[in-house]
Amino acid sequence: MAKQLTLFDIPEAKPSKDHEKVENKQILESALEGKKAMRREWLAEAQEGRIYYLLQVDYDGKKGKAVCKLFDKETQKVYILYDNTGHKSYFLVDIEPDKVSKIPKIIRDPSFDHIETVTKIDPYTWNKIKLTKIVVKDPLAVRRLRNAVPKAYEAHIKYYNNYIYDMELIPGMPYIVKNGKLESVSLTMDQKDIEEIKKAFSDSDEMTRQMALEWLPIFETEVPNIKRVAIDIEVYTPIKGRIPDPEKAEFPIISIALAGSDGLKKVLVLNREDVGEGSGNINGISIERFNSEYELLNRFFEIVLNYPMIVTFNGDDFDLPYIYYRALKLGFFPEEIPLDVSSDEARYLAGFHIDLYKFFFNKAVRNYAFEGKYSEYNLDAVAKALLGVSKVKIDTLISFLDIEKLIEYNFRDAEITLQLTTFGNELTMKLIILFSRISRLGIEELTRTEISTWIKNLYYWEHRKRNWLIPLKEEILARASKIKTAALIKGKGYKGAVVIDPPAGIFFNIVVLDFASLYPSIIRTWNLSYETVDIENCKKRFEVKDETGETLHTVCMDRPGITAVITGLLRDFRVKIYKKKSKSANISEEQKILYDVVQRAMKVFINATYGVFGAENFPLYAPAVAESVTALGRYVITSTVKKAREEGLTVLYGDTDSLFLLNPSKENLENIIKWVKSNFNLDLEVDKSYKFVAFSGLKKNYFGVYPDGKVEIKGMLVKKRNTPEFLKKVFNDVKDLMVSINSPDDVRKIKGEIVKKIKESYEKLKNKGYNLDELAFKVMLSKPLDAYTKNTPQHVKAALQLRPYGINVLPRDVIYFVKVRSKDGVKPVQLAKVTEIDVEKYLEAVRSTFEQILKAFGVSWDEIAATISIDSFFSFGKGS
Repeated sequence: MAKQLTLFDIPEAKPSKDHEKVENKQILESALEGKKAMRREWLAEAQEGRIYYLLQVDYDGKKGKAVCKLFDKETQKVYILYDNTGHKSYFLVDIEPDKVSKIPKIIRDPSFDHIETVTKIDPYTWNKIKLTKIVVKDPLAVRRLRNAVPKAYEAHIKYYNNYIYDMELIPGMPYIVKNGKLESVSLTMDQKDIEEIKKAFSDSDEMTRQMALEWLPIFETEVPNIKRVAIDIEVYTPIKGRIPDPEKAEFPIISIALAGSDGLKKVLVLNREDVGEGSGNINGISIERFNSEYELLNRFFEIVLNYPMIVTFNGDDFDLPYIYYRALKLGFFPEEIPLDVSSDEARYLAGFHIDLYKFFFNKAVRNYAFEGKYSEYNLDAVAKALLGVSKVKIDTLISFLDIEKLIEYNFRDAEITLQLTTFGNELTMKLIILFSRISRLGIEELTRTEISTWIKNLYYWEHRKRNWLIPLKEEILARASKIKTAALIKGKGYKGAVVIDPPAGIFFNIVVLDFASLYPSIIRTWNLSYETVDIENCKKRFEVKDETGETLHTVCMDRPGITAVITGLLRDFRVKIYKKKSKSANISEEQKILYDVVQRAMKVFINATYGVFGAENFPLYAPAVAESVTALGRYVITSTVKKAREEGLTVLYGDTDSLFLLNPSKENLENIIKWVKSNFNLDLEVDKSYKFVAFSGLKKNYFGVYPDGKVEIKGMLVKKRNTPEFLKKVFNDVKDLMVSINSPDDVRKIKGEIVKKIKESYEKLKNKGYNLDELAFKVMLSKPLDAYTKNTPQHVKAALQLRPYGINVLPRDVIYFVKVRSKDGVKPVQLAKVTEIDVEKYLEAVRSTFEQILKAFGVSWDEIAATISIDSFFSFGKGS
């Protein structure tokens, strides 16, 4: 039997002197450059005549060409296709060619290629305009040369996205290779489907009707099933809360778990003498043991190369960089490692790498695709919410687990990472492909960017398809920057949505009416777009008025606005076609599930549209457009509330696009819905019904319980990840009590129990009855301690106190601290005592958490505190 080795007695491979030790970032970066220069070709060239799915477009700096990464669903392999059209990077200027040729910084630049005259269409007038195109050999040259001219158009677009626009490629769609180029694979559409589309968009403008037929294949084309492997690594770490630095990679990788969509269940584990073996019986998991970390990593590389895709959860920031840099330390040559690491992402050179952490972190994905089911973004929280599965719980450092427990813990993480892509009939993977198709972004860029980037890319693609000039942000602002209303919320440039103040109390039988995608519907109905609002030379205008009747802006109705067209297109596709298809009884269950994914994907784009167009950092931001949207929204809501009250309905609360009605009749609901449709051409629908709602009297602050016992909480939930455990537990206890209310008769009884529960927590704090773990706040350090120069957050203050004790705190370490009575106001858990706790600060936390719930029951916080004070007095009296 081979000798088992301790962690720090592991023999390394015998590398050449050039690779003997890679100790610091500078040498690691040098190794990375060596890798780029020496790397082997991990992917084969695409074959003529074969059909592939285009999933990503990149730029190969070594070859100076765009490269398409293609997936073959038959072979389950990834291939590449280099551009053979001679496409080069460029930008546009409104300067005559002869004048451009006299600008030394441009024509003398080593990357300058040539200039030419091009014709574009002005999106404001639809008239043709001539511009000069400056073509360069290297995309990086655009950054230099754009500063040599007063205005550089389309100079901030990534080269590979420019390539996608110019070639009119749609990532996620199938293509056939012909003469070294990609040609679209025609989808044979059923005539019945075509007629359905024509009917659904019959009242739309010509541009929208044409686009509807062009976009149909995006939603109807099969989504490929990609074989993939989820990976998770465990690294030895000597300190609780310490996450090893991937660039230093100073500690050994003690296990790597792999869970494949093809059924692979495997853990590669390092033999060690410093921990026990366990029973050695782990069901269904194939275990491979290694006496050297080098052999373990070599086997890992061998296995993953059988998969076209690697899936991780936070693999960009940790797992893959750690594997890469650790492999260099152990003696692997760069060209032996199928990974490529940069400052913000890790690429899998033999295929694709999807970091699910970044995808699920996308707020639009969370809110609209997954309906806000998770509020925290760690693996455990997301898995609990979407899968009903948790990580394996451990009560010690991973480094001290016996081998069996380590394997179980490690594999569970890889397994649930994989399941996040397979649950719901591959819901997540199908969403990624559909998002890619709609946004025209490659899947690797898409999963690492926010919704604003997705929408920007879609609009740029459509501009280029129409040969429209993509305007400069400053030009848009020059035309559409006038704001007529004052913001009610600090930081907003204009007046936002209307909110109807709710009463305080508990109300039963509440029905919520919701305007279906109100802001996107307003954009579509009133033709709002950056190039239609407040423009000159317009024949047919519409006046935008707010709820007071004041005219704020005018909208040109001569031509369809691009924002109105795309927003309306997606909305009508979702409402008129795919929501119905997803519930059709005449198609297979699998097809219904696909159509449900399609409508979810559309919902993400539809609901995020106003948000990005109202954001100052969005390149197509037009304040007058954003103000017009909210003004029309306020007008619609206030008019509907007035009509509802005329119908005898009691409107308890209203916020942005919804109305809370107290015990309405079916007839009254139908009347108000018809009135909205006939007056505004907007869809008002019953969104949900609550058993009861507890209102605190504040806006955006209520606790609603559905008939089935599920809960919706706004403004009251202990949401922050760093909330102390004792507070989370008490809140959950109070929530359970609230759910048990079934009728007005229950309110008084449950009110007493809730007061008692909060009072118990309050008294326990007063008596310092909670331990440090229950009181601890947990915050991750995002940068080195010395980098906090402008201000010092509480967790940093706590971390600085550890330095004198020889505890070296690094970025990504989780700091556990409590609030104490001292100059800093905090102490790390390692140094604190319960007697030092600042009780008043914790009591204030309890108050801020529960005060709003108590208001709904008519109980003031002063009553609670006074009761506690009197009770405490009497209890002391009894004991004396």
